[in-house]
Amino acid sequence: MQRNEGFINLGHSRDTTEFACDSIRKWWQELGRFYYAFAKSILLLCDGGGSNSSNYYIFKEDLQKLANEIGIEIRVAHYPPYTSKYNPIEHRLFPHVTRACQGAIFTSIELVKSLIEKTSTKTGLKVVVNLMDKVYAKGREVADGFKENLPIIFDEYLPKWNYRAIPLSSLNA
Repeated sequence: MQRNEGFINLGHSRDTTEFACDSIRKWWQELGRFYYAFAKSILLLCDGGGSNSSNYYIFKEDLQKLANEIGIEIRVAHYPPYTSKYNPIEHRLFPHVTRACQGAIFTSIELVKSLIEKTSTKTGLKVVVNLMDKVYAKGREVADGFKENLPIIFDEYLPKWNYRAIPLSSLNA
């Protein structure tokens, strides 16, 4: 929010936990690791439902794999159901994206991309838009033993909605 930038990934496939984590990975690889080179963790403000639901262990598993890959802690704070309207990103980005797309008939994903890229505000908001071409499988299951050996660390306060995926290399060091 301080950089006054938005980062949106559009896909041809489904909104899955894998798509959500691939989106985080893409942001980290393209912008995050350069802007925040000395960061020790990433904070994700997530809605309560959808592909990144707090109830989905497959999201936690994919998130743990991502944390292991990029070598940085990923802290998750889920908004409880029906409270995502309090997410600051919802207010800072999406009304302007909606305005940029107003009145358009979406005939292709490329058109949607070009409309969203035109999103701007008087304060200089810029939006980066990527197309994700990967086809994501629906109905993936959690790996055997993941729940029993869960490496995710749940917070003491509201553990269902607040937790951390710490890179396994950090835990073994």
